[in-house]
Amino acid sequence: MPGPIGPDEVRGVVRPALELPGVDGVEVLFMHEWGGLTRFADSAIHQSTWSEDTGLRVRVVKGGRIGVAATNDFSGDGARKAAETAREIAEVVAPDPEFPGLAPPAPVAERADAYDEATAATSPEHRAEAVAALVAQCSDGFRASGAFETMAVEVGLANSEGQFCFAPSTQASLTTVINGGEGGNGFAEVFDARVDQIDPEAVGRRAAGKARDGQNPRDLDPGTYRVVLEPSAVSTLAGFLAYMGFGGRMILEGRSCFTAKEGQSVAAPSISIYDDATAPGTLGIPFDFEGVPRRRVDLIVDGVFRGGVYDMRTAKQAGKGSTGHALPPPNPEGPFPLNLFMEPGDATLEEMIAATDRGVLVTRFHYSNIVHQVESTITGMTRDGTFLIEDGEVKYPVKNFRFTQSILEALQNTAMVGRDTELASEFFFSASRVPALAIERFTFTGRSDH
Repeated sequence: MPGPIGPDEVRGVVRPALELPGVDGVEVLFMHEWGGLTRFADSAIHQSTWSEDTGLRVRVVKGGRIGVAATNDFSGDGARKAAETAREIAEVVAPDPEFPGLAPPAPVAERADAYDEATAATSPEHRAEAVAALVAQCSDGFRASGAFETMAVEVGLANSEGQFCFAPSTQASLTTVINGGEGGNGFAEVFDARVDQIDPEAVGRRAAGKARDGQNPRDLDPGTYRVVLEPSAVSTLAGFLAYMGFGGRMILEGRSCFTAKEGQSVAAPSISIYDDATAPGTLGIPFDFEGVPRRRVDLIVDGVFRGGVYDMRTAKQAGKGSTGHALPPPNPEGPFPLNLFMEPGDATLEEMIAATDRGVLVTRFHYSNIVHQVESTITGMTRDGTFLIEDGEVKYPVKNFRFTQSILEALQNTAMVGRDTELASEFFFSASRVPALAIERFTFTGRSDH
């Protein structure tokens, strides 16, 4: 079973690339990922895989021109050849007058809790036992589907300016949908840096309860309702807002819903959002893909937009300093936050429901897409647990809706913020920790037949 390569070997392998002659600068990004995935459907495991990938991405600067080349040959010879290819590319592309240079040497804080050896070495048998414990929570006539994944990653960056940073991290995730009976579906998932924090029985019970309570969903007319969004649904709003709004390039180019709104109220006073890859309770690494140390960035404070996130290029264009949010080169999208936190409030989910005269409880969204970026409007569907609330109680399940909604309008109409937060992750380097929200006005534009 593979394991960590470590910083010393990475330094030795990338050295020939950094010593490339005839160039103005060299940057080498190293990434090593390994882990296992166990998929199950109809309450039985149908796939168990293991994968490992090691790669180098070399960026070369020559005469104001930039070339980028990648290789999976993790050796000194492989690094040197990739650097030579990047140099050849740099010699023929157009000059880049906005290139900000390579990151200077700077200390990077360690995250001692980010890497867990047991998670990195999780066996197929361990994952299979966890799946069995989850499936055992299904009642007769119900079936569970989903996936249990355990992954590890090492990221390192070295450049000719003298910057070197290295960090390992791990991630475990268990996701399931349980269905059966007369149209009831239930969803639950959990993410953590440590596999021993995954409780498969609790995940199974949560999804099974949703499936049981979701039997025989009824019709409910689309329209504008007060909604109670569970954290899984809120994470969709947070993820799209990160992509559409907070990135420095989009703000500078006028494509963001936050362009020219710094210092303005954009959400309810109860809403505060920040990004911090170094904080406990997330899955980040403490530097970005240019080697700039990451730090906490307050994005929305008490409903007021404070500013976005920047890599070195967009920081130069904006006259700011990089916030440590560069993505791997070449990167046409610019920076965006990968480790969002929404500050919790003081309400329980039960209190949110009790405060709702008539509304809809939403477990999660799916198939979501952008409608109007500048207006922060997205569309999508509810899924796996949608219920009518009347007189402060969950009355019965309803058929799924299509929604079309401005995220900022939803945040402006937030009435209550949950005290408990959950972590959701779309891909390895991205995670959002969010609470449940009660929102006064949320627009459902259509209805499903199930």
